[in-house]
Amino acid sequence: MKKAIVIGATSGIGKALALLLADNGYKVGITGRRENLLAKLDNEKPDSFYYLPFDVTADNLEENLNIIIEQLGGLDLLIYSSGVGELNSDLKIDIELPTIDVNVVGFNKAMVWAYQYFEKQKSGQIAVISSIAGLRGSAFAPAYNASKAYQINYLEGLRQKAKKQKLAISITDIRAGFVDTKMAKGPGKFWVASPKKAALQIFNAIKVKKSVIYVTKRWRIIAWLLKLMPRFLYERM
Repeated sequence: MKKAIVIGATSGIGKALALLLADNGYKVGITGRRENLLAKLDNEKPDSFYYLPFDVTADNLEENLNIIIEQLGGLDLLIYSSGVGELNSDLKIDIELPTIDVNVVGFNKAMVWAYQYFEKQKSGQIAVISSIAGLRGSAFAPAYNASKAYQINYLEGLRQKAKKQKLAISITDIRAGFVDTKMAKGPGKFWVASPKKAALQIFNAIKVKKSVIYVTKRWRIIAWLLKLMPRFLYERM
C-alpha cells in the first residue's frame, strides 16, 4: 500500500485528492488547521486516513510531518495543497503577509523536509498546487501571484537538483486555473472546474510523474498567451 500526505486536505482540491488517493489504495495522512473538518473527512474512510491538525506556519511543522510518517509507516508522495490568496488592490500589508507565510515560508519548510526525506530514501514524489497566476504579476493580488511564481521556480530548482543527484525523486508542478473553491476570487471567472474534476486530472498526472500540468488542461492555452504577451501590453491590462 502506497503512503501519501496531503497538506491542506480540509476542503477543495486537497480534500478531493485525499478521497481519490484513498479510493486508489493509498494510506493517506491528512492535515489542515480545522480539526472538525479533518475528523469529518476521516469518518468517511477511517481505514485509509490518519489525520493530524496543524498550521503550516507553526514552528513544529517538521515534527508534525514526522508524526504522520510514523503512523503511515513511510511515505511515497507529498502533496502541498495549502494556500492563501486574497484580492488586495489597496495593498494592505496585513493581507500580504499571511499569503507569504503560507505560500512561501510554510511551503518552503515543507519542501525542504520532503526533499530531505526522499533524498535519504532515494525515491519519492512531491506534488504542489501552484497556480497559473504565478506566470505573471497582478495589480489585484501582488503577493499571491508572486508567491506562486516562487513556488514554480522553487519546484524547478528541486527538479534540477534531483536530476543532478541522479535520484528517483519526481517533482510535479500543478498550475491550476479557476477551480470551484474559496480560492477562486474576483469577477470574470471562466473555465471553472469542480474540485473532483481537477483532482482526477491531478491524480492521473501524478501517476505518470509529469513535471508540469495545467488544471484543467485548456489552461495551457492561457499560459501560452501570458508568456507571449509583451510586458508593455500586459502592464496596461
